[in-house]
Amino acid sequence: MFLRGINYDVGTTFTEGKLSRPDFNEAIIKNEIGIIKNDLNCDAIKITGHDVQRLAKAAEFALQEGLQVWLTPSYIDATKEEALPHLIDCAVAAEKLRANGEIIFVLGFEYSLFLKGFLKGDTIYKRLGNMFSPRGLILSLLGLRRGMYNKLNSFLSDAAERVRENFGGKLTYASGEWEKINWDIFDFIGVDHYRGSYNKTVYVKQLQAYFKFNKPVAILDFVFFSYKGAAEKGGMGWAITEEVNGQRVIKGEPVRDETVQANYITDLLGIFKQEKVHAAFIFTFINPMYKHNSDPRFDLDMASYGIVKPINEPAYKGLPWIPKEAFYRLSAYYGAMKKA
Repeated sequence: MFLRGINYDVGTTFTEGKLSRPDFNEAIIKNEIGIIKNDLNCDAIKITGHDVQRLAKAAEFALQEGLQVWLTPSYIDATKEEALPHLIDCAVAAEKLRANGEIIFVLGFEYSLFLKGFLKGDTIYKRLGNMFSPRGLILSLLGLRRGMYNKLNSFLSDAAERVRENFGGKLTYASGEWEKINWDIFDFIGVDHYRGSYNKTVYVKQLQAYFKFNKPVAILDFVFFSYKGAAEKGGMGWAITEEVNGQRVIKGEPVRDETVQANYITDLLGIFKQEKVHAAFIFTFINPMYKHNSDPRFDLDMASYGIVKPINEPAYKGLPWIPKEAFYRLSAYYGAMKKA
């Protein structure tokens, strides 16, 4: 089995006061999910976001389309004590929808970075700096993060137990490649698996290591960007923006290249298919706040994970975005798999 998936974000706060999807227009959400099913040829969707009602409504639309839903709550920069009741509320909402179709509950993602309490730092960006600084990388290479992983697995164990009290479906977690997870408590192995210059030669070997747990492996996040040179940056390709006088702009002079993104996605899908992963979810369908602009200085879409580029007027089927090359390549790739 190979589930043909993509991520769909209904609103996540990566920076305080800034929601990745400020508006939740139900007609647009419903139309976009229909496009994911019918134009992209997906049979699964990973729905991420914070607001329980938004998550539930998007999941409802997806189930109506016959998509398998992997519901993934987010609560960036929360403490463990704040995250747990939020997960339980989401589990209750997911259980109410299970009669309408198949839902997999994803118990959050990359908590060592996205929650407080595992790494030093009050924000996700400070924790990213601590994790991937030269010192942080050395600590990881030397295996000196054991205490952090013990705390993480303890939290996941408690959270999984509480979620299963309220949700009767299958459960997984979206782990970072660096996280050492106790997979005994989950039904699937879930990993956000990126490829960049740092791991290109060992990428397949790293992927194969997840099969030793004898459970289905799901790639819950793999990302890429639309500019030359992004292939070397892996998951950090978003870091070509900066804030100038209160406005986010592109720094340097990256050159837009949608083929780079399209090639990366289809290359990795070929690897995942060859290695017989259970499911793959491209990150992501759209980032509404990173709009396309003809001026490269303001073309934030280059730093977006999305496979469509947001604009300020109706375009594709009356929606305010234009498909990128990756959209059409993915549609063809998933379409061929669907017919096989």
